Amino acid sequence: MGQIKVTKAPIEGLFVIEPTVHGDSRGYFVETYNQNDMHEQGLDMVFVQDNQSMSTKGVLRGLHFQKEFPQGKLVRVIRGTVFDVAVDLRSGSPTYGQWYGVELSAENKKQFYISEGFAHGFLVLSDEAEFCYKVTDFYHPGDEGGLAWNDPEIGIKWPQVKGEYKGTASGESYEMEDGTKLNLSDKDTKWLGLKDTFKF
Repeated sequence: MGQIKVTKAPIEGLFVIEPTVHGDSRGYFVETYNQNDMHEQGLDMVFVQDNQSMSTKGVLRGLHFQKEFPQGKLVRVIRGTVFDVAVDLRSGSPTYGQWYGVELSAENKKQFYISEGFAHGFLVLSDEAEFCYKVTDFYHPGDEGGLAWNDPEIGIKWPQVKGEYKGTASGESYEMEDGTKLNLSDKDTKWLGLKDTFKF
């Protein structure tokens, strides 16, 4: 009997995955990945690497992709809460330039599978968050590309972020509803918008 429920997102190539949680007074057990269940849903990707990161509230990572060695990513949160986003960069796709986001948390235990050809990023909504993900290709230095997190042409609705998007990736002038300043890496403040970025 399958332990993983897979739901297709409105954009082809994106999937929300919900594992079955077996809990009692002692705690819980959950299968976070089951190859047979995934194959039954038509997801036959092979993962080659697992990654984990920790970020504090207001950290926004992304939007990232690899150009010549694109990665499929299966992402989840084991502590805290993030808003996770994918943007379609596949040339010829009927949903090119569109985005989809999902809240991932240690509590809801949802996962998000993002196929190759998307830019990916997330915003930390809790005080801290630990983020885990499997990828279908290795990280290749020098192959990374990016997309401005607040490109008005895309119009991602990041939760708890105040202010109108100005078309620049810098997060300095943005803050969350509780006054927390957005925190971006130097690299992530320099990405360009959709019309100037890489297409798959």
